[in-house]
Amino acid sequence: MVDMNAPIDVTQATFKSEVVDSDTPVVVDFWAEWCGPCKKLSPLLDDISSEMGDAVKVVKVDVDAERTLGAMFQVMSIPTVMIFKDGAAVDTIVGLQPKDELVSRIQQQL
Repeated sequence: MVDMNAPIDVTQATFKSEVVDSDTPVVVDFWAEWCGPCKKLSPLLDDISSEMGDAVKVVKVDVDAERTLGAMFQVMSIPTVMIFKDGAAVDTIVGLQPKDELVSRIQQQL
């Protein structure tokens, strides 16, 4: 069975429709395949996505494949998690953080 709340991959072509135009807050994970901390963050975001359900949307941006998006949001270090609300970035979390810290920061935007 497919998890309907599983994070989805976003590209420059889909960023506006999936993130900017979203009716719910969006958690954007800027990551890369070679990044060890990114691999540790991924299951945490999967859990958060499942647990928070429709309250938030979690998406992933591969900074190697989508360099323009990384540059647009001045992502200098990965993992970087940005929280978007009403089409604008309202919080940025750089580096691997504990799940409870991520949840707390996300809940502040609900």
